[in-house]
Amino acid sequence: MDQQKIPLNLFLCLVFCFIIVSCNNNKPGDKIIVTDPDEMDQQTGESIKQDLAFAFENKGNINDSVSVKLLDVVSNFYQSNNYTVAWSHKGKWQPFTDTIYRFIQNAEQYGLFPADYHFKDLKSIKSGLDSDSLKRMDAAQWSRADIVLTDAFMHLVKDLKNGRLGADSTFQKKEDSAAKANFYATSLNEFLKHNDFTKLVSSLEPSLKGYGELKGALPHFLDSMDRQVYTYVTYPYKANDPKDSLFFIKLLQKRLTESGCIEPIGKLPDSLQLNSALKKYQKLKGIKADGKVSALLIRSMNNTDVERFKRIAINLDRYKQMPDTMPEKYIWVNLPGYYLDVYENDSIVLESKIICGTPTTRTPLLYSVISDMVTYPTWTVPNSIIKKQYLPKLKSNPYYLSRIGLRLVDSKGETVDPGTVNWSKYSKGIPYKVVQGSGDDNALGIFKFNFKNPYSVYLHDTNQRYLFKNSARALSHGCVRVEQWDKLAFYIARNDSMNIKPGDALQYNTDSIKNWLANKERKRIGVKNGIPLFIAYFSCETKGNKIKFYDDIYGEDKMMREKFFQNK
Repeated sequence: MDQQKIPLNLFLCLVFCFIIVSCNNNKPGDKIIVTDPDEMDQQTGESIKQDLAFAFENKGNINDSVSVKLLDVVSNFYQSNNYTVAWSHKGKWQPFTDTIYRFIQNAEQYGLFPADYHFKDLKSIKSGLDSDSLKRMDAAQWSRADIVLTDAFMHLVKDLKNGRLGADSTFQKKEDSAAKANFYATSLNEFLKHNDFTKLVSSLEPSLKGYGELKGALPHFLDSMDRQVYTYVTYPYKANDPKDSLFFIKLLQKRLTESGCIEPIGKLPDSLQLNSALKKYQKLKGIKADGKVSALLIRSMNNTDVERFKRIAINLDRYKQMPDTMPEKYIWVNLPGYYLDVYENDSIVLESKIICGTPTTRTPLLYSVISDMVTYPTWTVPNSIIKKQYLPKLKSNPYYLSRIGLRLVDSKGETVDPGTVNWSKYSKGIPYKVVQGSGDDNALGIFKFNFKNPYSVYLHDTNQRYLFKNSARALSHGCVRVEQWDKLAFYIARNDSMNIKPGDALQYNTDSIKNWLANKERKRIGVKNGIPLFIAYFSCETKGNKIKFYDDIYGEDKMMREKFFQNK
């Protein structure tokens, strides 16, 4: 009886082993040698299907080195094409494959990083297939190549169209076609059909003039770029945190060593050694040699060409968050550049210096439309200023507001005697408005531009016009002070006059504004043809064919770098 069972058990064991071996043949990494070129595409397609199934079960990984980043998108493309091979045919590269390979190789010219698009893997795979005739007979190799190229293509399409900074509704960009499920597959199918990658790239990128100019200046920057990677020093560190301060000193020591300002000593430097090294670095960079750590010093250390390239990449991506088409006329405020431009048909027709909010009272980024203007405006003090600046002083001196030309107003608009208010019971705000009357000494100056926004900010003149002489002008409580406010007002007035509709009457013109100002009259002027306003944050741009970098006044570049570009 037992002798009869042994052959059957042995048979079942052999069947099981055969199944195991067959399964193992489907695992990525195993060779699939195909000697007949006419069978290569079919075998490669089957291998692609198996590789993608494996990737879904292994968090996108095909093997130890290759990971598919846009797995759903890539899988959707192959499913919709019946797992047809895209980038090779009968064991040979398609002619257009080299187009994508060269584009990825030179991706920096678009503010992109080749490593994001499998360049190292592609280089290795391509080199192997080009030089090894045995590998060219391996359908598994062609499968990896196809998947990696498709994933790289899809990722390029995504980054060229949307950038890497994430969605941003600040400027009310319309629904992006890249969000549609079939957009990537359609883009690749169009490319495979027409082999015109230049046209595809052009259709994906922003058509904005600033984007084109910044990208156009990149090749020159890259030609002279110092590619040495220096340690990035994070600053400021957490106050009263020994661990964080210790980590900061280690970073600082490493950065000073890289610049040859301190010898590698295998331990943390003492205060004397650190002070001496800092002075040496400061002298090297033309900074006041006081041996002290400051924001200026750390900015200098982090201001390398490698970091500048990341800032360029960030700013190119900011253009991708803008509307696809800008209005015919619009007002453009660039906070880091401290300027306002008025555009008309892509040409600048008015320029002005501006003053914007401090880093602690930032001017918000926004899109809106100028709705009305006010001559000799009053100023209602924001609650944030009342809470931080005025309330502590009112508790010791109820008449402090009167001393600085302000008055207290209740909900009915009536003036309140501050001496009758129990200021001690308020800590987070007060149930009154603090108002400054109109006049030459008003903080808003003698003119204000209103636009709808949730931040209670506006454009305006100022009673501190001398501050426009400063090179760094992040000085306001959040509103934007405009040096050439009068030219802007007259431009808006002329635009209203030129675009008045038949049968409609305009209640003002440039002469009216001049008369009201001369007579110091307070007038609210309704704008018939509201001009769009963009308050934006672009910390570098092209000026005279060279890239100009502005101070990262609100740390936006730093935040984007640490979130999206830290390991680049």
